[in-house]
Amino acid sequence: MSSRNNKAHRAAAMTMMVLAAVATPAAGAVQTAPVTIAPPPLTPVPAPVPASPTTPSPLRQSAADAIAQDAGEYARTYGVTLAEAQARLAAQEETVPVTDAIAIELADRLAGIAIEHRPAYRIVVLLTGDAPVATRMVSAGGMTVPIVFRTGATATRGQLELALASHQAALAAAVAHPPGMGIDLATGTLVVIANPSDVDREGVVPLTARLSAIAGVPVRVRTDRVITSADMAAEGGARVVGIDPADGRRYACTTGFVVTDGARTGIATAAHCPDALSYIGPNGERQALPFVGQWGWGYQDVQINASDTPLSPSFFADTAKTASRTVAGRRALPSTRAGDIVCHRGERTGYSCAAVELVSFAPAGPLCGGACLPTWVSVAGPNCQGGDSGAPVFLGNRAFGLVKGGSYRGDRSCAFYFYMSTDYLPTGWRLLEDATAAPITPPAPPAPAPPPRYPDQAPIRG
Repeated sequence: MSSRNNKAHRAAAMTMMVLAAVATPAAGAVQTAPVTIAPPPLTPVPAPVPASPTTPSPLRQSAADAIAQDAGEYARTYGVTLAEAQARLAAQEETVPVTDAIAIELADRLAGIAIEHRPAYRIVVLLTGDAPVATRMVSAGGMTVPIVFRTGATATRGQLELALASHQAALAAAVAHPPGMGIDLATGTLVVIANPSDVDREGVVPLTARLSAIAGVPVRVRTDRVITSADMAAEGGARVVGIDPADGRRYACTTGFVVTDGARTGIATAAHCPDALSYIGPNGERQALPFVGQWGWGYQDVQINASDTPLSPSFFADTAKTASRTVAGRRALPSTRAGDIVCHRGERTGYSCAAVELVSFAPAGPLCGGACLPTWVSVAGPNCQGGDSGAPVFLGNRAFGLVKGGSYRGDRSCAFYFYMSTDYLPTGWRLLEDATAAPITPPAPPAPAPPPRYPDQAPIRG
């Protein structure tokens, strides 16, 4: 999409952030339920501090060091040893071809594939029907991973995705406040993230029944999240600043990954960031990044700014930007599973890791120049804030996507964030990868762009 066509969308997103983010509870007020709140605004950016000749340059992490850093986050989250965490994350990536093959083998029954981390690490495949499938064992990451098959789902993943795409507008119109919606591959349900006031007004059981009748597939109403989502606003995972012509102020975003069209290299970030950007390095150095284009409608939120000098396929992953990694592969959207661990590094919140929650996710509200298509992926909080827009989503040296936005509770904490898969980089552009680092799994072709609209679908009865 051209800059001219997308200008109104980006300006509206910026205005939403600036106006809503300044709201705070009144003095002495007690909040007993979550309320809708947008992330803090992208703050005006001061001039960078000149680089010091004694400031050390960032170190380049090896693949082993990269996964060890991520494993440290996993170990703290799930209470396992660092060695166990490293084995599990290696197994996560090495089992992707296995679960992809299972998805093809059992396509007519597949409701979802999920990673379980507690009480033990295993892969769970959810199937329709009641015909049993024996547990399988696979060696990955130096450990033996059980693959357990659960039966009894009432709709396949394909039916769930088609129902969401076909009935998204009707589901949104069925409640007073725009809900977020997505597919939970762990339970085989269409999840509607509803405003607590809508649930209180009707009750969770009757509301669930009514939405299930509209969708024609099992619906689970979730009330513990804020329902209004908001966009968050040369090396990946670093700071870029630019002037928004809508208000003349300077804003900061986060760079994602280095991309190439075969002739040039550039930085990918979020389309709702300012057009003309300057890269601010860890030592305060500045580099202009001329605007190439932005694509921000329906299923994309991506902007590319070129570099006058060739860039390396690297990105920062630590909060302090003292170490960087190279990209050595990516995870395709169809291969993403519930429970997959991903990390992101944003300018506001730094580095953190969490589990994928919903795939085929449609954020609440008109964040995509209108309603978003169900092509996004949501990731559990607690770390996301304004300024993380465009941040890289990754594990080890593998790229997953670019942060678009998040949803927030009344105390301003992050409920979850959502990202655009690297499948949806603009046509002609691809990730720049380190040719010397072999990916764990073979490269996957990008997912095709979704249609602009879906046909009406009769209710699907399982």
